[in-house]
Amino acid sequence: MSVQSFTADNAALLLIDHQVGTMGWVGSTSFEEMKRNALGLAKAAKAIGMPVVLTSSMEEYAQGPLLSELAEIAPEEFAARVKRQGVVNAFDDENFGAAVKATGRRNLIIAGVTNDVCTVYPTLSALQEGYQVQVVADAGGSPTKMADDIAIRRMDKAGATITSTNQLLAELAQNWTTERGGKILPIVASLMPQQ
Repeated sequence: MSVQSFTADNAALLLIDHQVGTMGWVGSTSFEEMKRNALGLAKAAKAIGMPVVLTSSMEEYAQGPLLSELAEIAPEEFAARVKRQGVVNAFDDENFGAAVKATGRRNLIIAGVTNDVCTVYPTLSALQEGYQVQVVADAGGSPTKMADDIAIRRMDKAGATITSTNQLLAELAQNWTTERGGKILPIVASLMPQQ
């Protein structure tokens, strides 16, 4: 199977359940790293004109609201976010499926919280529907390292490409000296660990 490069022209970014409560349940990575990476993806997508679809689950319960920074980075997408009521697999929500289809893209970049529930099932559904999928594993996490490892193995075995935030952003940039590369480079720099 030939794998096509993901670009701003052929891919869409799906951010699933980056909610303050749900993110607090993650033990496989730090809250701050997960948040920094998810926001970095959103900033890059907006900077290069890639479609972004946001969804949340039961914001008024323990899961809590989506990260407020997403409203600043992607105000239209935040306002149009798909608010699911208890549907585990985002693709089982007809509004989410319609929002993804409306992007017109067959390459999906997926990051979600938690990887072992909110990321794995939409990824499997998207693959079954013929999408190419890259899962940005470090822009999400799971309650335990073991749960995260198992979810990542399951998605990988099903045909998703498992990637990291830096790796994905470099793929989207393709060349740091181009206009797109120049827009993504400062975002990549901002994600580097501070000494």
